[in-house]
Amino acid sequence: MILTHFLFVAVVMGIKMNQDITLCLPNGSSFNLWEKAQKYDREIHVNGNHPAAADVNDGTLEHPLKTINVAASLAKPGTRVWIHGGVYRECVHPARGGSGIDRMISYEAYGDGEVLIKASYQAKHFKQSEGWNLNRFSADWKSTQVNARIWEVKLDPDEFRGYNPFCAVNILHDRLFIEYDKTDMTTYLNRRGMVFCDGKPLYQVALYNQLGDHPGSYWVEANGQTVHFRLEEDEDPAVHNIELTCREQCFAPEVPFLSYIKVKGLTCAHAATGAPVPQRGAISCYRGHHWIIEDCTIDWANGVGIDIGNECWHHSYIEDQIIGSTVIRRCKIFNAGVCGIAGLFAKDLLIEDNLIQGTGWQKMELSWEAGGIKVHNCTDSLIRRNIFTKTIRADHLWMDVGNENNRITQNLFLDGMNQREAIFIECSRDGVNLIDNNIFWNIEGRFDSAAIPKEPGSSGWYKMEENGVVNGYAVYGEGTDHIHIVNNFIGKCKSAGYYAKTVAFRITGDKRGGTSRDTKIWNNIFYDCKEAAIKMPTEHNESEGNLFLNMPGGYLRILYPAPAVCLDLKAWQEFYGFDMEGQEGYFDIKVDTDNFTMEIGEIKGVPRFSPRAVEKDRYILKTEEIDKVKVRSMAANDFYGSTDTAELRFPGPFLRLTVNRVISIDPRKL
Repeated sequence: MILTHFLFVAVVMGIKMNQDITLCLPNGSSFNLWEKAQKYDREIHVNGNHPAAADVNDGTLEHPLKTINVAASLAKPGTRVWIHGGVYRECVHPARGGSGIDRMISYEAYGDGEVLIKASYQAKHFKQSEGWNLNRFSADWKSTQVNARIWEVKLDPDEFRGYNPFCAVNILHDRLFIEYDKTDMTTYLNRRGMVFCDGKPLYQVALYNQLGDHPGSYWVEANGQTVHFRLEEDEDPAVHNIELTCREQCFAPEVPFLSYIKVKGLTCAHAATGAPVPQRGAISCYRGHHWIIEDCTIDWANGVGIDIGNECWHHSYIEDQIIGSTVIRRCKIFNAGVCGIAGLFAKDLLIEDNLIQGTGWQKMELSWEAGGIKVHNCTDSLIRRNIFTKTIRADHLWMDVGNENNRITQNLFLDGMNQREAIFIECSRDGVNLIDNNIFWNIEGRFDSAAIPKEPGSSGWYKMEENGVVNGYAVYGEGTDHIHIVNNFIGKCKSAGYYAKTVAFRITGDKRGGTSRDTKIWNNIFYDCKEAAIKMPTEHNESEGNLFLNMPGGYLRILYPAPAVCLDLKAWQEFYGFDMEGQEGYFDIKVDTDNFTMEIGEIKGVPRFSPRAVEKDRYILKTEEIDKVKVRSMAANDFYGSTDTAELRFPGPFLRLTVNRVISIDPRKL
């Protein structure tokens, strides 16, 4: 049962004054912080660079082990494995987990240099590629191809025992949901293996002759045993560091369900993971629970960065199985090909203070498992103070099916490149998901501009429904009820800040279809959305206290039942009673998405939309003219986690609005 607003007020007011209010979940409970300080019985040192390092040593500081896996074979509950700076070319396989939250096994960087676990090896022996055509059997092939210097390397069989990613294509396992008629299958059928030159990836081409068109590329022979490549400046690879991926993962148990494990301060690079499902990350909990993954870096995972759930839906159901209770904190996840963090059926998650950047470069969004974070059936979880940026053709956050009592707060969602929506909540019907005090900026949309119907003259005036081609939303609810969107700043959406579909006929078992009802859109700032601020599917939702800045005409819309209505604030209030405390204005707002700063500027006048004069006093042009609105207690904090006991506050995620000053919007506590 969903708690009423008034019950939530009572719960929040009962919280101790020194408790972090951002821990409050939508049902009024406080997120379960289960971590305890550890007392370790034994410490094992691993130092591959130490002159006396050997795997027969006792693992002391003076006589360290050489490889992490030997330490993993020795570690028991209450053990901390100290890993000293260096490059470790191995996949770490913990042999056992801890015995409880106060008897964990920890793998930690010692602090004397970067600990870099690489799923790649250094190739040394190259020869120039011969016997292959660059000209496509055509007389008009480009003359520049004559100068292309193509090299080949035969894979070292000793480095590929048990797994060869150059033999496996990206998506092998579950192809059930792929819509082949909508998808370019090239990237799905590319090989999983990656090639790096001096730390930068080469681009995989599908045919040998394409190497002539693409400096900085590689091609794999059919049997997966030989790789042909071309460097960016057609240089000799002997003077560069050439690395080829040879392992699927960097840190992963070989048996499932190992739990109570901590991983801290490690960098895991070049994992040749495949496209999910199964969800198998560079760092993998492999269906274990109560992991802590903090201060780690993922760099260039072919598929998934970190997996924290049940891996896939094909596993047998285990009664009373615990899935989740995992903490991911202060990590940096760079360039995951499909998904940054994947959590199938995971519950009680704390994902905080992370940077997730460049996810989705594989362009496999129609595999339906792509996103900065992708979870299914996630409940009672807290996603806060993260930065999602430069996600490519995928969502920053995708919550798929059966998500309840989750809070998404104090996050930055920036630069969604060819992105349909920043947050996608799908088929979740029975509990509240709260999205509050976040900043959204620049959701570009993903659509075919050529498919937009041409509407010459007045022809577009008389249509009964939207054409539905253009997208680019901050929040998209599909067949989802009870989304509460409170105190956010939502700017530069190609289409709309909020959009939803009912999806009435997606019915599982004896359950019901979606209605997209009980969405509450309260006290947000919407800025420069190109089509609309709000596109409600029906009127059975709420909108109040929002501030609408730099909006086009007809920016408040109800789409069904047809005909759709496209309203301004006055009509929105008159016909539906929405946003009776709503306000409109014009400001100049800038967000630096590289340095995570914002500046609010004032403008001198309102643009003229017609020869008629603008209605006097309709638009706010100065921050001191903005009226405060009623505080919504379930989101009483602001973007920085500060609280105010006042009953009124400004719309949006800030308790105070500062003009003409650059402010930091990096929410992370590092």
